[in-house]
Parts: sequence; C-alpha cells; structure tokens
Amino acid sequence: MERHFTVAIDGPSGAGKSTLAKAVAQKMGALYLDTGAMYRAVGLAALERGTDMADQDQVAGLLESLQVDVRYQDGGQRVYLNGQDVSEAIRQPRVSSAASQVSAVPAVREKLVAMQRQIAQGKSVVMDGRDIGTKVLPDATLKIYLAADLEERARRRHRELRDKGLPDSYEQVRRALEKRDHDDSCRAASPLCQAADAVALDCTRLSQEQTVERVLDLLRQRLGVEA
Repeated sequence: MERHFTVAIDGPSGAGKSTLAKAVAQKMGALYLDTGAMYRAVGLAALERGTDMADQDQVAGLLESLQVDVRYQDGGQRVYLNGQDVSEAIRQPRVSSAASQVSAVPAVREKLVAMQRQIAQGKSVVMDGRDIGTKVLPDATLKIYLAADLEERARRRHRELRDKGLPDSYEQVRRALEKRDHDDSCRAASPLCQAADAVALDCTRLSQEQTVERVLDLLRQRLGVEA
C-alpha cells in the first residue's frame, strides 16, 4: 500500500460530490478539501464589493486584497475570507452563481489551484470540484466523475435548501443548476469535463451509502488493500 493517496471527484453541481468526498475521506482517514468553497469565497467577496463579474480584470484585481483560508475545526472544514468565517454565507444560492462566474477567470483559478496543490502535498487527501482530475491532481490515485440527471440533482438541492430555510422553488433551483452546468462546461478556463482516466459513476438511482461503497471499493482496489 502506498503511503499517501489522492482521490479526485469531479462532476456537475448538485451531484453529491461533497457528501461523497467527505464520507470517503472519513472512512479512509484522509483529509477532505471542498475546493468549490474556495471559489465561493471569492464569489462572495465579488458580490459584497459590487464587482462587475463580467470584467475579468476587475475580478483579478480583487485577488490582491483577498485572503482565503481553509481551516479544519472539530472534524470539519471551515472557510475564512480575510479572517472572517464565511462557511455558512458562501452557501447562499446567489453565491453559487457568483462562484461560477469568478471561477472562469484564469487568474482566480491559478491562485486557488496553487493553494489546493499546496494543501494536498504529502498527505492522503480527497478533493471535489470541477477540474480536480484534469488540473489540480492530474496524477490522482483515483479519479471519479460523479453524475446524476438534472431532475434528481434539482430535487436534492431543493431539499437541502428547504431544510436550511431557504425559500427557492424547485423550478428556480432547476433553472439555476441548468445555467451552472452550461457556464461550467463552456468556460474557457478549466471547463468541467471528465478526465480521460476517470471512472464515470452515475448516482441518479444509487443511495448515498451505495455511492460511497462503490468509490471505496475502487480505491481499495487501486491501493491493493482489503475492505
């Protein structure tokens, strides 16, 4: 068994990447990194400062005054923006769209990818995002492309938002996901796509537990260890 391993989980918004990555990391004693939260932090900053997110120079100019930190507290990941805990604030629906826009800016991706690689250095780590297997961890031990159909993703995201007391309707959530899919797949900088050596896993009809077990089985096979 190799000393350290890396797992890259990519896929569209609402597929369950973060839930899967957290569970796999916990089961395997690895570090979990939600890279999307880092882009959300930049998106939140852009919203708060009234930045024109269609202007890449304006967005890139934000980076000089932003400090995005990922800290691990009480077994979970917390995201700090210029010293302030924004872990809950970045989960607002409006921030999701902003994150997609700022993530299309090459300077933003360059800065955050460098941070993500630094965090992963010398550790067993599970990361989820949209360009983990293609850009951040191109030599990952295991790459997963997690997918689910749009309707199922919208149902899951709507349920999640409803449980948090956020009032968006199912149709609003579905339209937002559809737009996010288009924006993420069509951007010039690191578009969402399946790495050539990634294992495609459609979890539309799988339970969370079944999805986790599929990935754990694949990882154990790669590492040559028993369940």
